[in-house]
Amino acid sequence: MSGQAVLGERAVWEALAEVPDPEIPTLSVVELGMVRRVEVGDGRVRVELLPTFVGCPALEVIRRTVAERLERLAPVVEVDATFAEPWTSDRITPEGRRKLRESGFAPPAPRTTGEQPLFATIPVRPAAACPYCGSPDTTMENAFGPTLCRSIFWCNACRQPFEQFKTV
Repeated sequence: MSGQAVLGERAVWEALAEVPDPEIPTLSVVELGMVRRVEVGDGRVRVELLPTFVGCPALEVIRRTVAERLERLAPVVEVDATFAEPWTSDRITPEGRRKLRESGFAPPAPRTTGEQPLFATIPVRPAAACPYCGSPDTTMENAFGPTLCRSIFWCNACRQPFEQFKTV
């Protein structure tokens, strides 16, 4: 790869780090681990996104926002969603996890190891530490939050409701 391509790719990653998730705008698509691949060359930028869930309602907004942000960098911009590999909650960066907590969301727990179907990865008694007070004394109120990727919990210590990203 030439020095120009490396600099171009770095600029693309920096631009992508400024694209917020529409549902939690304090996090970028990079911090959520949605960017699978960036290709730069010959006046063209191609980005592959990993949707967090099949049928994610925010995907088209994310694709459009990424394309609009990158239009300043290249005359041809392609933004594709791919299921070539599954997005997992392990792709959320440490900075993304910190920002989730600061925004009142509990980050997902680490995934279990091994190949298991999704339903087998959800613990019988899900637990989440409260993002407000840090207490582990929490109760899941509803496995189905406002979006497919979140559950609703209640903190028994500080008595605050909060959402947790599901471990996928």
